[in-house]
Order: sequence, then C-alpha cells, then structure tokens
Amino acid sequence: MLRFAIAAGALFALAACQSNSSQRASLPDQPVLDVPAGAQSVRIAAAPPSVRSALVASAQERGTAVVQDEPNMVVMERTMTGENPALDAEFGPSDNGDRVIRIRVRFTGSNCDTLAVQDLAVINNARTALEQSFVLPGNPNTMQSLQGLKSRAESGSGCPALTS
Repeated sequence: MLRFAIAAGALFALAACQSNSSQRASLPDQPVLDVPAGAQSVRIAAAPPSVRSALVASAQERGTAVVQDEPNMVVMERTMTGENPALDAEFGPSDNGDRVIRIRVRFTGSNCDTLAVQDLAVINNARTALEQSFVLPGNPNTMQSLQGLKSRAESGSGCPALTS
C-alpha cells in the first residue's frame, strides 16, 4: 500500500510538472537586448509578435521597404531622393549610388511587456562597393515614430498599460 501511495504521489508530481511546463508563455526564448548610445527604446504592453506585425503593417502602409523581417527584428529602408546638402556636409556625398535611411527595430519580451529598441543609420552609396554606413542619433521625430508603434501594437493587445 505504501508503494502504491509513493508511486501515485510520484505520478501526480510528474503530471504537475508537465502541466506547468505546458502553461509557460507560448513565446520562444527571447534574446536579451542592449540599448546602444544614440538608440531609442520604449516598453510596449503587447507581445513581441504583435509588435512585429504592427511594425511591418505600418511600414507597408507608408511605402517603406522591409528588407529584413525576423521574429525579434525588423529592418526597413527608405531611399532618399534629390539633393540633400545637410547630409552631404555631415556624411559626404552619395554620388555613386542611392542614399538610404535604415531603421532597425529590435524587440524582446513577454506576452504583455516588450522592449523595443530602434536605431537609425544613413547609408551612402547603398548596395555598391563604396557603401558607407553612419549611425544617426535618435531625435524627437524618430521617437514619435516609436511611440506610434507602441500605440498601434497596444491597441489590440488586450494587455493592461505598463506602469513605467
């Protein structure tokens, strides 16, 4: 009888462990992100897949090319047309190819708490042997874009607002 009780207890414990592991977040292991100098970040009350979907949908609506679409990162590019003396003075001319602004958004988190990190670069002579990349610091306009992503992702998430 004691053996039966011990065996039953062991099976019950095993079943409890298995049920707990199946109740874990349905998200795969999430990467750890750093926020490098010049980058901007925001916490979003939504799951990483929702953030990714909102980001890709917004880029498509605006006509911004999505050049890399990964589970925890989206890279977009917008080609700059015409003369831009300010960028020429700061980064040199882009006279052998296109100049593009590259926006990289990385994100990681849980079902209702995702950290999104955005960094920007200007690329002179994109996709040529003379390509040069320069990190751009964030500014109020790019932070406004990140806040728009936050609003869009949270609008359908069903998650409570984050407190910090």
